[in-house]
Amino acid sequence: MQDSETNEGKMQEPESHTVSRKEGGAARSKRVPRAVKISVALLLVLIAAGAAAWAWISSLGAEMSLGAEERSELEDVLVEPARSEQQEAFYTLIIGSDSRGDGAASRSDTIILARVDIAAARITLVSIPRDTMVYGEDGSLEKINAAYNDGPASTVRAVSEFAGVDIAHYIEVDFRGLEQIVDALGGVRVTIPEDISAGNGGMAFSAGEQVLTGEQAFAYARERYTVSGGDFGRARAQRQIAEAIISQVLASGPTEIPGLITMLAQSIGTDLAPADIISYALSLQGSGQPLTTFSTVAPSYALNQDGVSYVATMYDEWRAVMQRVDAGLDPSDASVAVPAEQIANERLGSAANAAGPRDYAGLAAGSGLTTADAR
Repeated sequence: MQDSETNEGKMQEPESHTVSRKEGGAARSKRVPRAVKISVALLLVLIAAGAAAWAWISSLGAEMSLGAEERSELEDVLVEPARSEQQEAFYTLIIGSDSRGDGAASRSDTIILARVDIAAARITLVSIPRDTMVYGEDGSLEKINAAYNDGPASTVRAVSEFAGVDIAHYIEVDFRGLEQIVDALGGVRVTIPEDISAGNGGMAFSAGEQVLTGEQAFAYARERYTVSGGDFGRARAQRQIAEAIISQVLASGPTEIPGLITMLAQSIGTDLAPADIISYALSLQGSGQPLTTFSTVAPSYALNQDGVSYVATMYDEWRAVMQRVDAGLDPSDASVAVPAEQIANERLGSAANAAGPRDYAGLAAGSGLTTADAR
């Protein structure tokens, strides 16, 4: 995927669908108890199945594993928040990487912060615009996707500081490689909000609900020139594809999940072990509740500074969105009552590393592109 370009078009309000930073060297909390139990049960089954099963899960782990140095650095930043029996949610950072192989620095083309609540069978996807203006770890002004050039741990730190939450897991996705799993699922069902002519994605689409093949899903998730909202419209499409894949994988039978995980392994790099991924999927399936997914984007507006196109943060709106996200509420519903715990948490949505103007109301009102503008 390509590096940041000047955004054209208009952005969108959050939508919903139904279907870390380590602080001060704090000690890590324990894993989700339910996931631990299911992982243990899975391992017992694998032991009973014999050497072939162990060979399979070992090969998956090797295929999804990040490099030794990256794993070591992630160990220092991935922290699961303290949990109780009532609070089992955790955050995962999903990155769509741009490894161009031409000697140029890589960038994270897609940045999605996912809140996963196993007990409630609820997943919230939050897009963070790749051009978001932030201060880098060295204090320099940069776009948030530039952190990927310093490795996964740097990206986790940047997003954790921006969102104000601890991040438990990291998943790096080759979206082109996901074509095969979309096809294995029989396509993914999405609702395209507008007619789209062929642009950088290479395909035209008609508005309405439809089933996309792997090739079509990839083209739809890439398009930014002919959609309202430019990059922000594309971020919405990427969340739609992610939601559809998650929903259809979880709708698969338990015996089908290992095969789907095998295909996924060819397209991702992660700190998660195969047993963790399978246990989370089976836990969501066994929650007794239908899966609910929410989807939103960090409220932002386009800003040109010194000839460079950035995305600047709407701070008050972002804080309110993250309060609702952390509470497991629909982030698009501004009328919902937010629990006192999230209101009192000054870290949530603080965007501590954001570099955009703090007095932003006039700039946002006069911008040609804001989060309210995409369809």
